Amino acid sequence: MRRVAERRTFGATWWGRAWLDALEGRAVHDPNRLSRGRTYARKGNATELVVGPGAVRALVHGSRPEPYDVLLEVRPFRDDEWECVLDAVVAKAGHAAALLDGELDPGVVADARAVDVELLPRSGELRTACSCPDWAEPCKHAAAVCYLMADALDDDPFVLLQLRGMAREEVLAAVRARRAATAPTDEAGGDSTAVLQVGVAARDAWARIPGPLPSPPPPARNGAGRPAPWPSDPPREAPFDGLGLRRLAADAARRAWEVRTGTGTSGLELDAASDLARRALAATATERRDLAARVGLTDAVLELQAAAWHLAGAAGLRVLDEPAWPAPAPEMADARDRLVAAGVAPRIIRVRANRVTVGGEQQLRRSRDGRWYRFLKRSGRWTMASPGVEDVDELIDLPPDDAPW
Repeated sequence: MRRVAERRTFGATWWGRAWLDALEGRAVHDPNRLSRGRTYARKGNATELVVGPGAVRALVHGSRPEPYDVLLEVRPFRDDEWECVLDAVVAKAGHAAALLDGELDPGVVADARAVDVELLPRSGELRTACSCPDWAEPCKHAAAVCYLMADALDDDPFVLLQLRGMAREEVLAAVRARRAATAPTDEAGGDSTAVLQVGVAARDAWARIPGPLPSPPPPARNGAGRPAPWPSDPPREAPFDGLGLRRLAADAARRAWEVRTGTGTSGLELDAASDLARRALAATATERRDLAARVGLTDAVLELQAAAWHLAGAAGLRVLDEPAWPAPAPEMADARDRLVAAGVAPRIIRVRANRVTVGGEQQLRRSRDGRWYRFLKRSGRWTMASPGVEDVDELIDLPPDDAPW
């Protein structure tokens, strides 16, 4: 009996759910395309999500060999609208402080609405376009991208502000400047909110008898925290920039959270290639492209490595990158015979070295440790599509929806 995989859901946070509410309001006349879009998103058919001012672009693989080009459009705010939004946020001390601490409180939506500006797109404001022949708006390919956008907002709600025309760092800088301009000062020009803290004399502290250590406190929140932005960038001559340093700090916080909750490991034992793939897997599309540029890889290659790491860890990276090698001929012949027995036409099967290719679009690879991996060709590149298995029959004998032949 096969184990049924847990059904993936979208919109796990307030921000992701609010985005989907706008999508569902846009497609009230043809909700069936939403379910098809969810299926496409769950299967990983949508890739290359790129968010910019006023637009989200992505490639979505459908029934044709070439992926469809999908565009979602939302009106960017005018300068005067941004001025109103930022002034409204700064007027609420709690919202401004949370924002400067790297958090985007849902109350910011109400702050903006109070000055007649809607952060979330209204049902008629979200426009879609797709290179497929479907006349519906949104089509299933555009709907898939909308669901992936909900994922992006779950990971980082600041993506919505970027879509409206202002990047995270620009928003933080503008709020910081407004707070500095309105902060009260005392007669000497200092911050009037500063309070003198009375400490303990060192001799008194050393004279105390230490008590038992307290129990570890419970986690303060459900998930890793975000590092607070620092007030200025590193020196120009430093071998890193502020954005890269902040991403490293966020990655360290996430790993520390996973160690604390028992849901992961520190990853300190990984080699450079494995750690790079791990970081790429956890990154947003924009972060992954930046990471690829920093290490001298293309975004497509780094995405392949992240997928291989996700499915099979370091072993998957080895299978992905190693060239073809002469696997035992009897095993390769046996794999071919099993494909034929499963109903695959012999004329479309090609055996070369450690690889059995079916129709030029699917491939089974034998690793040097005897395990088998399934690969699919997407956008002209072989992408790992399964973890390693001991018996090639586990890849051949798949349910119809998952079988590659």
